[in-house]
Amino acid sequence: MTVAEAARRWAHVWLQSWRAKDAELLAPLYAEDAIFRSHPFRDPQPPLDYARWAYGEEEGDPEVWLGEPLVADDCAAVEWWAFVVENGEPLSLAGTSILRFDDAGRVVDQHDYWNSAPGRVPPWEGWATSVR
Repeated sequence: MTVAEAARRWAHVWLQSWRAKDAELLAPLYAEDAIFRSHPFRDPQPPLDYARWAYGEEEGDPEVWLGEPLVADDCAAVEWWAFVVENGEPLSLAGTSILRFDDAGRVVDQHDYWNSAPGRVPPWEGWATSVR
């Protein structure tokens, strides 16, 4: 599997997982000892633990969009955007996941950089989403 294929697979599975709020769908994407940071100021944690926590904070059905991965060497960057309801409040999230893959196409290192805004803020016109 090429890095581009692994990155597209990662984006496709995260999209399905987030929409279904099913963290277990993510298990095949990650190496056993993967390093995952959901924000630059948080300590690393197992990726599925983070997903279980994050999905548990959300109510209803999230709207999620992911962009086409940008790939270089063994790394990829994937832009994402979401609208969720968290603790009864609408919230928009936008960010980028920086991914490094092993030879088997599993993520060994992931750093997410993101921001949030209250309310429903959709991606701007022309924001290229291609992962469905």
